[in-house]
Amino acid sequence: MNWQFPVTRTTHPKPRPEDETKLGFARYFTDHMFVIDYDEGQGWHDGRVVPHEPILIEPASCVLHYAQMMFEGMKAYRTPTGEIQLFRPEENAKRMNRTNERMCIPEVPEGLLIAGVRAVIEQDIDWMPSAPGTAMYIRPFIFGDEVSFSVLPAKHYRFMIILSPTGSYYAANDGGLSTTRIYVQDEYIRAARGGTGFAKCGGNYGGGMRASKDAMKYNCKDVLWLDAAENKYVEEIGTSNAFFRIADEVITAPLDSGTILPGITRNSVIQLLKKWGVKVTERKLSIDEIIEASKNGTLQEIFASGTAAVISPIGCLCVEGTDVPVADGKVGPVAQKLYDTLYGMQTGTVKDDMGWVYPLGLKA
Repeated sequence: MNWQFPVTRTTHPKPRPEDETKLGFARYFTDHMFVIDYDEGQGWHDGRVVPHEPILIEPASCVLHYAQMMFEGMKAYRTPTGEIQLFRPEENAKRMNRTNERMCIPEVPEGLLIAGVRAVIEQDIDWMPSAPGTAMYIRPFIFGDEVSFSVLPAKHYRFMIILSPTGSYYAANDGGLSTTRIYVQDEYIRAARGGTGFAKCGGNYGGGMRASKDAMKYNCKDVLWLDAAENKYVEEIGTSNAFFRIADEVITAPLDSGTILPGITRNSVIQLLKKWGVKVTERKLSIDEIIEASKNGTLQEIFASGTAAVISPIGCLCVEGTDVPVADGKVGPVAQKLYDTLYGMQTGTVKDDMGWVYPLGLKA
């Protein structure tokens, strides 16, 4: 389907960030946003690009009471020639609809997602950053705004896309990769089998804030979650997938429990490691095995992967108040190579021989 959307340009454009090297993450938002409505029996209709501004919502809307919503995370990148491209957007569309199915939200056609992204970027293309380490973060999200206190799926939804020019997710990485310190959470859980751990819905993140706040008491940036059943096996780091290099093996948690978000960067990491001949295994890994590997010197690297940060190296774990060092605490060679390759592909400075780049046909 050839999606076309009317555009209402803002009459009050915002000032642009003065220093692209200090964008931070989601501190600035562009002038416009994409909006489309859904009604039962009619489907998605009336898509449009409008000024980014506060929206009106009825206080009795079901999303405010029963949290029927979802979101995605993507980025657009500027190449050295000014071309604008996405990274594996078809995978975002697939994950979006897996979340939608779990949350009883209507399916979004892949073409609609990409067309909406392209439409709003086209209007705000002068916001595209070009400094090293920067990108345009894209946040598609859907929420039910039917006025109802019935605990049932809504019959009306809004699908919106907003944009934010961003730098590094962790401020410490603005000048390049550096390691962070992570707290191993042994009280709260992120997700349980049969829940929504594999979905990108707001409740997963809201429920994790208590643990993240507590981690800061130990001078840690975020938490390493353990499984809900035995409180023993490592799952995710903060909002990202986790990888552990022990001896000559890179290990990450399997997806079969339904408690792990199927990250697009995670999948890309696994494919690249296999291509490079690095042994990569999806299996359960206990925190005790990691502690033992640290003691005997076989724990080579820990890093997280995700859209926002791409690759985040971990230099130390804090377990029950005791530090567990990761090798020499510096960025490891596998994490650095993965970051350089992925971000290089995304920005057009490294050849994409995996077919992952999606040109938008726009130039800044």
